[in-house]
Amino acid sequence: MNIIIVGCGKIGSTILASLVNEGHNVTAVDCNADVLTGLTNIYDIMSVCGSGTDCEILEEAKVIEADLLIAATNSDEFNMLSCFLAKRMGAKNTIARIRNPQYNDSSLGFMKQQLDLSMSINPELMAAKELYHLLKLPSAAKVETFSVRNFQIVELKLKQDSVLDGVKLSELRSKFDAKFLICGVERDDEAYIPDGNFVLKSGDRIALTANQHEFAKLLKEMGLLRKQARNVMILGGSRTSYYLAKMLCTSGNKVTLIERNKEICEELCEAIPKATIINGDGANVELLMEEGLDSLDAFVALTGIDEENILLSSFAINKNVPKVIAKVNRDELMPLAEQWGLDCMVSPKKTISDIILRYARALENSADSSVETLYKMLDDKVEVLEFSVKPDFLQLGICFKDLKTKSNTLIAGIMRDRKTIIPTGDDMLLAGDKVVVIAANQRINTLSDILK
Repeated sequence: MNIIIVGCGKIGSTILASLVNEGHNVTAVDCNADVLTGLTNIYDIMSVCGSGTDCEILEEAKVIEADLLIAATNSDEFNMLSCFLAKRMGAKNTIARIRNPQYNDSSLGFMKQQLDLSMSINPELMAAKELYHLLKLPSAAKVETFSVRNFQIVELKLKQDSVLDGVKLSELRSKFDAKFLICGVERDDEAYIPDGNFVLKSGDRIALTANQHEFAKLLKEMGLLRKQARNVMILGGSRTSYYLAKMLCTSGNKVTLIERNKEICEELCEAIPKATIINGDGANVELLMEEGLDSLDAFVALTGIDEENILLSSFAINKNVPKVIAKVNRDELMPLAEQWGLDCMVSPKKTISDIILRYARALENSADSSVETLYKMLDDKVEVLEFSVKPDFLQLGICFKDLKTKSNTLIAGIMRDRKTIIPTGDDMLLAGDKVVVIAANQRINTLSDILK
């Protein structure tokens, strides 16, 4: 597809890289010539230097031929205007980055309709939702949910004393009562879609599927269950912090938020009256201890500085805080953070990149299926896709044990009539099902792509 990206900062450049890797024809538009030069030196793309609200610039970027325009600058208003103009000039679909809570709280639906937006994206809100799910299931390093909400995929890291160490997958279902499936494993920087003969080891990162109601039972049996985080400290008064604190307070959690800027503290006090807002330097470990760091259920570092988030999260781990999460946007810092014991990180730019990839693949859908959800797990080595199965899918009614599928692919779950099925060889796909597919080291566009 022909895709234009307006605004090539952290979010825009991450989206650009993902779309280029998918094989799309991408044109970058930005006012900063140096930024464009850097991108064109790395990627095979076209670039136009100028404003995404300038009709001549959009015309030079060939907006009339664009299947999709994504406006991802730091200004909501600029993004909306760029999308509005692009749509009027011939772009088939438009996506705007809209971050302001005032827009997202009430008037977003009206604005999308009036501007003819295909979608709006809010990295901070999406990151806050991801954090919220992690705090509700603290045993997990990552939690992904699907259109049928009672189905989840959870990423876990097996500790040195894990009861799963040395266990063959074919033996697991006899050891535990819960219905579940281990559908992906990362070991020594390699990703696997394991079969029944695969033997788990301590240090593995595993992707686990189950009915949402089965997870607590399963994790308890495995000795991995931790209590939900009730007393949470958030470091930094960013938009992500605002959204997360609001969600947690609504759920009845105790929330302490620390922010350096006094004006931001005053705004947060007014916006989230149930939270305790502390005006202070969160990098001051004495302040953290005074505010009860050693009695917390969870510590979440959400400042705008990755290094600070990693350092203070490491300090919280050393103080035995049960659940520690950090926002880390720079890919090169993630291995360092893991070495320091931090195995739970969120990256707003990666979250948004997944959403854009899902939308782009949905635009390319074939007749037999459509992508509804797309996630990347296990350090982006494994893709998890949710498809809606259409009546003309050629393999309807065939038992999975008779279905010839490609290696490193797996059907991990079926949602049918609001029921979740963890599949066995005797299960099959029917029209109207939603099916979750796992694929390692390959790109899956349609459900048919998993077939030999």
